[in-house]
Amino acid sequence: MSERLLPDGETMYRALVERDPAFDGLFFTGVTTTGIFCRPTCTAKKPRRENVVFFPTAREALLAGYRPCLLCRPVETPAATPEPVRRLLDEVEADPGLRLTDSEVRARGIDPTALRRWFKKNHGMTFQGYLRALRIGAAFGRIRHGETATAAAFDHGWESMSGFGEAFRKIVGSSPTRAGSPPVTVTRIETPLGPMLAGSSDAGVCLLEFVDRRMLETQVERLAGIFKTPLVPGSSPHFESLADELRRYFAGELRRFSVPLDMRGTEFQKKVWAGLLAIPYGATRSYAEQARSLGVAEAIRAVARANGDNRIAVVIPCHRVVGADGSLTGYGGGLWRKRWLLDLERQSAGSAGGAALSAAG
Repeated sequence: MSERLLPDGETMYRALVERDPAFDGLFFTGVTTTGIFCRPTCTAKKPRRENVVFFPTAREALLAGYRPCLLCRPVETPAATPEPVRRLLDEVEADPGLRLTDSEVRARGIDPTALRRWFKKNHGMTFQGYLRALRIGAAFGRIRHGETATAAAFDHGWESMSGFGEAFRKIVGSSPTRAGSPPVTVTRIETPLGPMLAGSSDAGVCLLEFVDRRMLETQVERLAGIFKTPLVPGSSPHFESLADELRRYFAGELRRFSVPLDMRGTEFQKKVWAGLLAIPYGATRSYAEQARSLGVAEAIRAVARANGDNRIAVVIPCHRVVGADGSLTGYGGGLWRKRWLLDLERQSAGSAGGAALSAAG
C-alpha cells in the first residue's frame, strides 16, 4: 500500500466537483456504482459523495477492482505517454481479458523491456501486472453482493448481457448467471497490506491471496480444478467472519484464527499446512525445523513446495517459515509483506508479554 497521505475526503470531493487541476495526480476517485476510477479533473457527471472512494495511486485503484475511465484516462501520464503505449492501453482497456506475450507486444512495435520500465516508473507495476489487475478487477470487482448479473452488466458499461457474459466467461471460465449455488464463491477483502481475494466453499475458506500476487490466476485455476467448478463472485457466511478476524489480526488483537478452513490437497500438503498452523504466533521456524517437526527431516524441499502451495495466506501462516540463518525467503505476497507480518506479530507478542509481566508484578 502507498504510504503517501491523502487530503481529507471533503477536500478531495470538492476538488472533484470543481475539477480542480491543482489536485490532478494527487489522488484518484473510484465510483462504487460504476466500478470506474477517474482523475479529479474528469469531465464525466460527478457522482454522489456516498458513492465515491479515493486512492493515492492508479495502481491501488486497479488492485481494488476499478477499471480506468475512458474519458480522463487515469492510467496515462498527461503529455508523457508515448503514442504506441497509448494505443496499447486503448486495446487492453477495451478487452480486459486480453493476454499479451512479449512477442505479441513486440509485434505491435513496442519493446517489452521499455514497456515494463514505463509502467514501473509511472504506476509501480509491470505491464503484465497491469493486465492481471484489469482481469482480476473485471472478473471479481464488478458484481456487488446482492446485485444481479444483469444489473451489474448494465451498470458497468456492457450494452448487452451476451457481451457481459462472454467477457466474464473469458476471464473466469463460467457464466455469471450459472444456475444454482456455486460451491466456491469469491470476494475481495481490504487489508492494510492491500486487497485480498477470498474464496469460500460451504465447508470454509479455501482461498486468501493478495490480488497482486503473480500466481493468483494460477491459484484460481488450480482451485477450480480441485473443486471441479469455476469460481464466481458472491457471498458466503464465512466471509464476514474472515473479514472481522483479519481486521483484528492486523490491529494486533487476534493471535489465532477460528474461521473454518477447507484445505483441499494431497495428504502430504495437508500435513504440512497443519504444521504451519501449529507454529506459535510471533515465532518462526526454518524449513529444516518444520520438516523435522513433521517427521520428514529429509524432505525439506518437498515441505518448502507444500508451503508455496498454500492458498490461504496469513490465516495459514507460511510467512512464519524462514531460512536456516533467519533470512526471509520465498513468499508469494512479496518479502516486504512477510517482513511486515512478522514485525506485527513480534511487536504484538512482545507487548502482550510485557503487559502480563506488569500485571504479575
